[in-house]
Amino acid sequence: MTAQARNTGQHDGASGPDAPPLLSTGVAGLDTILTGGLLADRLYLVEGEPGTGKTTLALQFLAEGARSGVPVLYIALAESAIELRGAALSHGWDLAGIAIEEVAPGDDILHPERQYTIFHPSEIELASTNQRILAAIEKHRPVRLVLDSLSELQLLAENPLRYRRQVVALKQYLASRHCTTLLIDDRSALDDGLQVRSVAHCVISLELQNQAYGNDRRRVRVVKYRGVPFRSGTHDYKIAHDGLVVFPRLVAADTRRDGDHRRLSSGVPELDTMTGGGLEEGMSTLISGPTGSGKSTLAAQFVHAAITRGEPCAMFLFEEARSKLLNRADNVGMRLQPALDSGLLSVQQVDPAELTPGEFAQAVVDAAERGAQVIVIDSLNGYMHAVPDERFQSTYLHELLNYLGQRGVATLLVGVQQNMLGTSMTTSADASYLADGVIMLRYYETEGEVRQAISVFKKRGSAHERSIRRFEISPQGIRIGPALAGFHGILSGLPTIGGTPFP
Repeated sequence: MTAQARNTGQHDGASGPDAPPLLSTGVAGLDTILTGGLLADRLYLVEGEPGTGKTTLALQFLAEGARSGVPVLYIALAESAIELRGAALSHGWDLAGIAIEEVAPGDDILHPERQYTIFHPSEIELASTNQRILAAIEKHRPVRLVLDSLSELQLLAENPLRYRRQVVALKQYLASRHCTTLLIDDRSALDDGLQVRSVAHCVISLELQNQAYGNDRRRVRVVKYRGVPFRSGTHDYKIAHDGLVVFPRLVAADTRRDGDHRRLSSGVPELDTMTGGGLEEGMSTLISGPTGSGKSTLAAQFVHAAITRGEPCAMFLFEEARSKLLNRADNVGMRLQPALDSGLLSVQQVDPAELTPGEFAQAVVDAAERGAQVIVIDSLNGYMHAVPDERFQSTYLHELLNYLGQRGVATLLVGVQQNMLGTSMTTSADASYLADGVIMLRYYETEGEVRQAISVFKKRGSAHERSIRRFEISPQGIRIGPALAGFHGILSGLPTIGGTPFP
């Protein structure tokens, strides 16, 4: 269970001696959004277009009940039991303990003698459908029930008044039998669904959003939950082999904690001097510079120093393959493979076209839960590509950095600048105002050679060195020289020399 799930306890809407118990939906992330789960003996609406995973969610809900030993029932109005078992088999489930009743019309509806002439078909078929639904409920007496889908009842009812009365009567009938019910609505009928929304105790909406490139994005939203302070807004989810996996929107305020933070050495004395004694726990640092200037290697240096001290670390790579990172680290004297083998270090290669912001945030949260003291996001530009809506990029990053800071994690963000030389270099995602510290790497030209310089531009809460130093990467590791006191215009890339060059 994640930190978010643990920090979400019994809520006011479900507390008290007379409150019904909370039932798990079978999806941990969804339970977190619902502040613990579903109140027993209530009627719930799960709505969404075809392909959003409504049937999968319903089967998970019933499977959770079957595991607890209570009778559960799936009433299928449009699908056959064979189709349901096939869908379950694709997830590796056998539906043991789940009763399935088909209330769909049989193939005899095509026979000429079944074509009504005096009565409208809905007058006969609606009554017949109701009788079969009630008979199935009386037969199995379920504690958990799924009715899939409402579109069939809505079409048979023909008008909104008759449809609403049908749902209200069903709600009262099920409440008298202490049954917790999920009504599935695929939105295929003409009505907008507001009739059932007003009757249901809680409405869970599943949405499918098409992307111009990469996987479609799925989002879940709790439209309403009577008397319960649920977590509002949209939350990412995916349909995996194990079923629906929901990634609750990260809210850093839910995990707020205070405490003293110690300083973490980089393993390079000169770099520690520049940063005022090292990075602090809970600090986020942006390492910014042009391509090839050593940003990723510098981030890996902090990780190497941490694992040498026996502290867990995690790295998330958007731009580089894991094998390339390991080879490059080996070439400069930083052996990361033993820490990977022992589990002290985790390195995850991320494809921004396949990963939603919520899923990535959950992966980072899980790394912090496993005790990671240093977390590297390489690069920030790749992370921003995973957030298609630019209006919320800063919000996502702000919540993520706040959460990690409150847990005492030292976070390193690698930001790629687009130009090679000059003072007008920019990044596609400016996070310098969000980060607690900024380490800048620069190229500069001198004596017919392109060299690198390093400086600490910002560090909140403590003093830092403001000098610009020579930066080198050799087979022996990172080397930082004395301040380039004899140079002027280092940041412009074309300095003038007024002193002794770096030896």
